[in-house]
Amino acid sequence: MSHDDLSLDTSRVDPGLYNEDLAPLPHARRNWGAFEIFNVWSNDIQSLFGYTLAASLFLSYNLSGWAVMAAIILAGVIVMFLVNLTGAPSVRYGIPFPVMVRASLGVRGSNLPALLRALVGIFWYGVQTYFASTAVTLMITALIGTDGGAGMLGLSPVAWLSFVLVWLFQIAIFWSGIERIKHFLNWAGPLVYVVMVALMVVVWWQAGSELLPAVGTIFSASGEGGGGIGAFAAVVGTMVAYFAAVVINFGDFTRFVRTERQMKLGNLLGLPLNVAFFSFIALIITAGTLVLFGEALTNPTDIVERVDALPLTLLAAVTFFAATVGINLVANFIPPAYDLANLFPRVISFKVGGLITACVAFFVSALWVSVISQIGVPGFVNAVGAIVAPFYGIIVVDFYLIKGRRLDVQALFSSREGDAYTYTNGWNLHAVAAFALAAIFSLATVVVPALQGLAGFGWMMGAALGGAIYYALMRKHKQAVTAH
Repeated sequence: MSHDDLSLDTSRVDPGLYNEDLAPLPHARRNWGAFEIFNVWSNDIQSLFGYTLAASLFLSYNLSGWAVMAAIILAGVIVMFLVNLTGAPSVRYGIPFPVMVRASLGVRGSNLPALLRALVGIFWYGVQTYFASTAVTLMITALIGTDGGAGMLGLSPVAWLSFVLVWLFQIAIFWSGIERIKHFLNWAGPLVYVVMVALMVVVWWQAGSELLPAVGTIFSASGEGGGGIGAFAAVVGTMVAYFAAVVINFGDFTRFVRTERQMKLGNLLGLPLNVAFFSFIALIITAGTLVLFGEALTNPTDIVERVDALPLTLLAAVTFFAATVGINLVANFIPPAYDLANLFPRVISFKVGGLITACVAFFVSALWVSVISQIGVPGFVNAVGAIVAPFYGIIVVDFYLIKGRRLDVQALFSSREGDAYTYTNGWNLHAVAAFALAAIFSLATVVVPALQGLAGFGWMMGAALGGAIYYALMRKHKQAVTAH
């Protein structure tokens, strides 16, 4: 691949569209390879929720374990294909997601997907910060033997201390810059694997000869009574939906990668292969809990509590903490930091955007137990997440089919009338129309009970619909311009 010219004439850029964090990153300043991309995905799935999801998929659907494993691997392949498409433009041009989307939505219109993605990220950043703090609470309580008694807003004194420590720890990491974030992800991903494999070995050893028959019962489900193709599709859709938050803004990470080949290798290792191996570990441990405790446990914290050994509790707490902070940085911090910087580049840098994210998320975390988890806010945020889906289709169709894989980097930072991405006062109205029409369908899959059976496929269908409508409108516009 020939490297396009990434140099900007800064005298011609609009100050309202430019700062150093949004500018194209020269190839000489990139130091990410396949290992870093692999660890982005490792941290994305190796959270408490990721493990519970993988383990529960083997039990929730009346499918054989082989079918569930095949569905999980297929989902990994689908997500790999999706992110290879969204990651490539940022590898070529060194730009983050909100700048890349200016090519299709317009230099001002890009703030619409950026703001919606930022809202989703900030909310879940707060929620995951709370969950990461529960691991620290587990560790401190195990060491001192008490949680401090009654607290406030549903949190004990130890829980409050843990929450503040985790919140400050995350700020310290991102304030040190993207290099420190990279080092944390590169450390956290392998560590979680080491501990999960160790836990699998311990469970296997304790379960002894009874383990393989327990695995056999999971792998020999009949596939009748709600199983079959519908259940297989539901597993695929659930796993694709799990990764959807990172799919659309994957360019926020690939702008640091040296070559597209390294990005694709990292995606191959980090998605189908990584997801398959992690799911296998989850399967063995789940079968082991069935033997050891008489029931299949899918939550790692429940497993640790049953074992009731202080060294294991401390090790597990550190691991859960690292895993949850890892996914928080990948899925919920870096995207809003760039998205907020795109809104007001003159005053909001990547670091300032991250600080705003952390400060707003503080209140989400603090009120999670007593207020937010009780009033259905997650449903609202999931709806916003579904609304974002059409932007994926619009971005991909625009870059590959409309723009022919070529962008004018200078024009991405210009609002002068007549420049490539100014469109109508900075907005591509055809893209906005395509988004609005497709978003109605995406939202319906979340809020209309009759359509909720589509599960994770609502996201992919919304993305496909957005891309198809956008392509039709842009082709029609081009034909009208040609006719005149």
